[in-house]
Amino acid sequence: MARRQIKAALNTRLSTFQKIYLLLIAGFILGPFIPLLIQSFAFRWAWPDMLPSTWWLEQREKSLLPLAWDYVLSPYSRVWEATVNTVFIGTVVTVICLAICLPAARVLAREKFRGKAAFEFFLSMPLIVPEAAIGIALLMIFIKLGLAGSYIGIIIVHLIPTIPYMIRMLTAVYQGLGRDFEEQAMILGASRWQVMRLVTLPMLLPGVVAGALFTFLVSTNIFLLTFFMGQGKIITLPTLLFSKIAGGTLDASAAGITLVVTIPGIILLLITERFIKEEAFGKGFGN
Repeated sequence: MARRQIKAALNTRLSTFQKIYLLLIAGFILGPFIPLLIQSFAFRWAWPDMLPSTWWLEQREKSLLPLAWDYVLSPYSRVWEATVNTVFIGTVVTVICLAICLPAARVLAREKFRGKAAFEFFLSMPLIVPEAAIGIALLMIFIKLGLAGSYIGIIIVHLIPTIPYMIRMLTAVYQGLGRDFEEQAMILGASRWQVMRLVTLPMLLPGVVAGALFTFLVSTNIFLLTFFMGQGKIITLPTLLFSKIAGGTLDASAAGITLVVTIPGIILLLITERFIKEEAFGKGFGN
C-alpha cells in the first residue's frame, strides 16, 4: 500500500495553474537578466527600440567579439583587477568573520548572562543604521589613522555588516545541535580539543559553509562602504559597475560588467545546492 502511494505521489503531475504560477515566478526572477543578455550581444540598441536595431552577428566583420565582451576582456576595463580585489577582500573578510563569530555564536547559543538580549539587539544595529552614515563616520576616523584607501580599511568596514549575519546563522546552528554528543565524547575521555575537532566542527560544518558562502556573497556586493574607504585607489566589481552606470544609462559594456558581477552569486548558489542539503547534517561525522 505504501509503495503504491509513493508511486502515485511521484507520478503526480502539476496542474495547468501550478505550471503557469511557477513560470510567472521564474519570469519575475529571471526577467531582469534578459535585457542584460540582449544588450551584451547587441551591436546597436538605442531608445525607443524594443529590440536592438543591429545585432553583433550582423557586424562580425567589424567586431570579432560582441562590444560588451570585447570591452570586458580588454585590460582597459579593469574587470580582472576588480575581480581579483573582490575575491581577495571577500575571502579575507569571510575567514576573519568565522574566527570572530564561531566562539561568539557558541556563547550566545548556550550561555545565559545579564544583558544578553541587549547585546543581541545592538548586534543588529549595523543592519539598521544606513551604510552612508556608517561610511562617513568611519571615513573621518580612517583618514586620521591612515587606513583610508587601503585593503585593511576596506576589510574592516566589510566586517561591520557581515558579522551580524554570520553570528545569527552560527547561533541557530549551535542551538539546533545541542550538547548531547559533546558530553558523551567527554564522558568517553575525549579532551576539549578532540571534542571540538572530531565532534563539534564536523557537525557544524554545513552551517559553517553556509555562513561562509553567505558572508562572502554579502562582502562581494558591498558598494557604498567600499566606495568610501577605497577612495578610488582600490576598485571592486560593485564600484566598477557604479562608475559605468552613474550617468543613468546602460550601455553594452555596463551590461557585460553586470553579468560578470552576478557570476560569484551563481557559483555560490550552485555550491550551496550541491553541498548544503539536509542530508549533509547526517554526514557530519564523516563517512
